[in-house]
Amino acid sequence: MSKTELLAVDGISKQYPGVLANDAVSFAIAEGEVHALLGENGAGKSTLVKMIYGLVKPDAGQMRFRGAAYAPKEPREARASGVAMVFQHFSLFEALNVAENVALGMENPPKPRELAHRIRTVSEDYGLPLDPARLVGDLSAGERQRVEIIRCLLQDPKLLIMDEPTSVLTPQEVDILFKTLRQLAAEGTAILYISHKLEEIRALCDGATILRRGKVVASCTPREKTARELAELMVGETLTPPARRQKPPGAVALDVSGLSVASPNPFGTALQNVHLTVQQGEILGIAGVAGNGQDELLLALSGEIRTDAEAIRIAGQGVGDLGPNARRRAGLVAAPEERLGHAAAPDMSLTENALLSGAVRKNLVRRGLIDWTAARRFAEAVVKDFDVRTPGVGTAARALSGGNLQKFVIGRELSQAPSVIVVNQPTWGVDAAAAAAIRQALIDRAAAGAAVVVISQDLDELLEIADRFCALNAGRLSAPRPTQGLTVEEIGLMMGGSHGMEVAHAHA
Repeated sequence: MSKTELLAVDGISKQYPGVLANDAVSFAIAEGEVHALLGENGAGKSTLVKMIYGLVKPDAGQMRFRGAAYAPKEPREARASGVAMVFQHFSLFEALNVAENVALGMENPPKPRELAHRIRTVSEDYGLPLDPARLVGDLSAGERQRVEIIRCLLQDPKLLIMDEPTSVLTPQEVDILFKTLRQLAAEGTAILYISHKLEEIRALCDGATILRRGKVVASCTPREKTARELAELMVGETLTPPARRQKPPGAVALDVSGLSVASPNPFGTALQNVHLTVQQGEILGIAGVAGNGQDELLLALSGEIRTDAEAIRIAGQGVGDLGPNARRRAGLVAAPEERLGHAAAPDMSLTENALLSGAVRKNLVRRGLIDWTAARRFAEAVVKDFDVRTPGVGTAARALSGGNLQKFVIGRELSQAPSVIVVNQPTWGVDAAAAAAIRQALIDRAAAGAAVVVISQDLDELLEIADRFCALNAGRLSAPRPTQGLTVEEIGLMMGGSHGMEVAHAHA
């Protein structure tokens, strides 16, 4: 029996200066359907869902929702029609509790006692239990996502839009989320699902619309395609998986011993007695659910948090008390998870952002004067080598899509001939082709003799590129284990703090 059409998008277009974000896009979603929206970074997915949710006004085309003309002028109007959205970046206040955060997202919230009761009831009904009195700052990343989802479900949506919903979840939490989404679909709620994790798309989604450079290029039933076939539909070319060049690792390049630091964030996680070593030519993968000390570890390794000199050693030199520029001189580069605001200054151009971290190792400042020609050439080389889609290096960082900015940030660091590389979430929110390119670049730097630390919540990524892996849980690092032979399930359990989660008190 065919399902009733819920949302129809017909010939929607949106033009920005120099970019046609959506070009006559048409597709439809039925009631109770889980529908994937796939495409490379910059393919137009975000612009399209923003128009459906009332954040952006289309230049041409029309939409119909439940058979009636639909053109929301703002999100409030979209929500009133029955459209809800869970964004990739959480919009929660850590100092407020769950109920207070939920209330802020409602037009007319009920009295606190009634709201707390509704949160408990709805969260338990959908297998996402939440305590309305808990502070959001004390919640795990998975629990914070539950707050966002429950806030949407309290609106009784007919269409739920989800943007990269599993990027901060363990495999066990993903299973719980999928069970909830299948329950919602069975009750008639349509789900528009955006993700770069193609095996998840195959497991969950009934249909898919594939965008390339703003146009619909294909539609399919995901479970009838392989993940590689889906990726190749997205990029329009054959993909080659990253290739390792096996050779024995060299001398120890990075040695961390007894590293304990407090978090600069009041809701962050302190690192507790962390030990790790990474040799030349080796990739060490560190898994962990968001909020377990990953940010603090990168800050400590990059020099943004200082500690005892001997707690961190690069090629035998104690650098724990040195700042970021001194560590760059010693050979260490770092790319944090938060690309806009931490890795890149939003309103600065790509040339200026290249200068910010490349000044030391690329010799872009001489006798106190900036060599802007050299800085521009450096930025242009990064854009070319890492296929960053941008009108030019004079473009502001905030104008790039998330995936293209990520390629620029990673490329900027890897292009500085480092001896030690530390990256947090290197392919977060990046499409399959770009992710493969970034992973290959990390592998190539290791093959050239760099010691590489990859902190990631993408377990497939760690299994693909890492020689050894550890898991971070509550600021403690497990003993390293060879990656070969490990399963995603085993790593997922370690990320959750169980299954042999022993803290390494001695060097590997």
